[in-house]
Amino acid sequence: MRTALVIGTGLIGTSAALALAGRGVAVHLTDHDLARARTAAALGAGTEDAPEGPVDLAVVAVPPAHVPAALAEAMRAGVARGYLDVASVKGGPRRELEALGVDMSAYIGTHPMAGKERSGPLAATADLFEGRPWVLTPTRETDTEVLNLALELVALCRAVPVVMDADAHDRAVALVSHTPQLISSMVAARLADADETAVRLCGQGIRDVTRIAASDPRMWIDILTANPGPVADVLAGVSADLEETVRALRALQSPDEDKRRDGASGVENVLRRGNAGRERVPGKHGAAPAVYETVAVLISDRPGELARIFADAGSAGVNIEDVRIEHATGQQAGLVQLMVEPSAAPVLSAALRERGWALRQ
Repeated sequence: MRTALVIGTGLIGTSAALALAGRGVAVHLTDHDLARARTAAALGAGTEDAPEGPVDLAVVAVPPAHVPAALAEAMRAGVARGYLDVASVKGGPRRELEALGVDMSAYIGTHPMAGKERSGPLAATADLFEGRPWVLTPTRETDTEVLNLALELVALCRAVPVVMDADAHDRAVALVSHTPQLISSMVAARLADADETAVRLCGQGIRDVTRIAASDPRMWIDILTANPGPVADVLAGVSADLEETVRALRALQSPDEDKRRDGASGVENVLRRGNAGRERVPGKHGAAPAVYETVAVLISDRPGELARIFADAGSAGVNIEDVRIEHATGQQAGLVQLMVEPSAAPVLSAALRERGWALRQ
């Protein structure tokens, strides 16, 4: 791939453009919002100049509702040898595109499983897709050359290609992406009118659950409007679990010992099913989730403290597998939780104590 046209310079489009430009591809940028295209160009994602002729690949990075029209316009203008979109819904846009009567052999639907709570070109990074799944949904009509261009794009963005049927993809993302967004928003909404005393008790658990609730509602309305059925199906299952759990919790308030026992069993059932589901979430590099030991360290809110603790861990020959930071409410301090291999935990603990860090159990 030598040339590409990115249509839509939001987070995903600009990130893909940055990755391509950084690996020597001549990238052309266009957006209905000229300011966004100028911003993306200023970041080094490519040029606003129109290509002199057809490019190798056109990447359509617009909201799902606008994908068919944008693709059809680009394909009828013959701007590229191959076309793909990066929308988070695949089945509906593909069917709409077929209804428009365009050449489907030149198109492949794709979806990089990456994103942020922030949107727009200023949130974009060239490494956004590194190590992340990038779904490809070829059909019988998809030309081999177009599939190869899509695979090259995925490789240049250092993502991991995953081939799926379009409708199977939509059911999958309803489960692992779209429904979690709604549930995170619902939990966060309980905080909007909560008493300030309760809000001050927020810890890492509520921060983890509500992190994605900070996402742009306008973007998610576009996504959910394009995939309402599969999301509603998943939510219906969650709703049934909620009703059962509410009944179990009410039973725990009963003076009847048998009812309390049944209630405890019901709550335990949903928690254990949650354990089983969590165990299926892929861990580092897509492998089965590993069990790590946590080394908790008290850290002050001063510049360079995180860098120093990582440097000290590196000097001890310990690889940090994951990290979490829990801020202390109203204090200039926090607790850094360093996740490491179990065999490395004693080594890291001893090394950090030797260097003056205060560890917590």
